[in-house]
Amino acid sequence: MVGTDLAIDLGTSHIKIYAKGKGVIVDEPSLVTVNKATDEVLATGNAAYAMVGRTSAKIDVVQPLNNGVISNFDLAQYLINHHLKKICGSRVFMPRVVVSVPCEVTEVEKRAVVDAVSSFGVRKVCLIEEPVAAAMGAGIDIFTPHGSFVIDVGGGTTDIAVLSLGGISMSGSIKIGGDAFDEAIIKFVRRKYNLMIGKRMAEDAKIAIGCLYPQQEPMVHRVKGRNAVTSLPQWAELNSDELLEAMIEPAVEIIKLCQQILEGTPPELMGDIYEEGGFLTGGSAQIPGFAQLLSRKLKMKIHVAEDPQYCVVQGAGKAIPYIDQLDGKGMSQLNPLSATY
Repeated sequence: MVGTDLAIDLGTSHIKIYAKGKGVIVDEPSLVTVNKATDEVLATGNAAYAMVGRTSAKIDVVQPLNNGVISNFDLAQYLINHHLKKICGSRVFMPRVVVSVPCEVTEVEKRAVVDAVSSFGVRKVCLIEEPVAAAMGAGIDIFTPHGSFVIDVGGGTTDIAVLSLGGISMSGSIKIGGDAFDEAIIKFVRRKYNLMIGKRMAEDAKIAIGCLYPQQEPMVHRVKGRNAVTSLPQWAELNSDELLEAMIEPAVEIIKLCQQILEGTPPELMGDIYEEGGFLTGGSAQIPGFAQLLSRKLKMKIHVAEDPQYCVVQGAGKAIPYIDQLDGKGMSQLNPLSATY
């Protein structure tokens, strides 16, 4: 793996790394477990996720990325360096790296990402906007004069964009994603059953029976937690119709943003979009009925990409060859990379 160029999807919930010629080689939760007294890192990734909701008072499970951007620089830097060290081993031959960022990040947030990645000593860091990477990962040819509509629902943010000729024509980002669905389930269960459950239990319920469109055969899932009144252990049987009721509110906010972006889209691109349909990517694209809901509300076909959770990192991987096209004066006209450092 020495010297191999890499692509990184720094997600709120998962960090994914793609190696040129190897595919996705890292897919782990973006979590770090820290000893509060000594600030020593105890675990990262899957090992840290196993501790969520089960730690002592001395230990804290931290999510160093929030809403698609770095919220704890030191731990984000540690997390990135931890994975890059496992991949690269020696620092003799450092890779070039393409990193995906939300489409509406500030220059300060971009610089934080670049600094966190470059601290390992990589040769060059290039940024690609998530909707562009998602479209490339979904197999869309973004370099033709043809409009494409992409909805990328990640863990912390949803990025929506209309693409044409290798760039973004219209875009928008909202701080709602998979984590917002989890929070909505937690609030619903407490309101209806007086039952307090953790984020991990809510995520398990979402994966098991979550949906955003009425299902023909409602499914049932048991959640366990603490009674909010008596503080005693309690469980409840949830069905998919109840989770639909809980999860619909965040989905409606995503639909509103889609409608706003389509309203500002040039007519010619709009014609292309309605002919071809939109593409749904990101981990939450796998929620049953999400594409159906979007299709009904937006009055257009919505296709769920193949392996939607990997579209961004695979698209960033496909952008690696474009690093070579960068000249001293900046980007070529049809280069999907948005910045280089």
